[in-house]
Amino acid sequence: MFDALLIGLAAGYAIAIPVGPIALLIIRTAMHGGLRPGLAAGAGTATVDFLYAAVAMLAGPVLVTAIAPILFPARVGAALVLMFFALAATRRAGARAVATEPASTLRTYLVFVGLTIVNPATVIYFAALAVGLPAVSADPLARAAFVVAAATASLSWQWLLAGTASLFHGRIPARAERWAARVSAVIILALALRILADAFAQR
Repeated sequence: MFDALLIGLAAGYAIAIPVGPIALLIIRTAMHGGLRPGLAAGAGTATVDFLYAAVAMLAGPVLVTAIAPILFPARVGAALVLMFFALAATRRAGARAVATEPASTLRTYLVFVGLTIVNPATVIYFAALAVGLPAVSADPLARAAFVVAAATASLSWQWLLAGTASLFHGRIPARAERWAARVSAVIILALALRILADAFAQR
């Protein structure tokens, strides 16, 4: 079971650490709203990682077969959602700053659950690990240890991003924040276009 914990930690960090559109949105949320919204955003993403790891360990190869028919629309949907957020961020960055009521912690959490859950790459990643690690997937205790460790790794990384980004909340000039929003929006839009292109290429 100790091996399963180590493998789960490695798997969780491996999928969480690469900076993708969700990580950029977590950073942006923490910089703009502070620590609590940032932690809520990270928790939303880690919750989906936990659910996908649990489902993958239970279903394994059956899951890969089951999601194959919906993989293309799921990827297209994920790309469109990310495009919407990128364009919305660009519009907000171009507008004059006005005082707004910050989103509630629960709403922020649910938004990031929704954003992360439309990403099919996460469930495919964990399902592939379930297939490739029969010693882990064959033992119920090892499966549980793997899932808990993967979720813990994901949560710790997301919260590290959020905590670090929140240090800049209210401490950078409005102009610099607007430029940071534009840059992150462009990166998210580029990644969304990449997801869309891959979806059509692999159809």
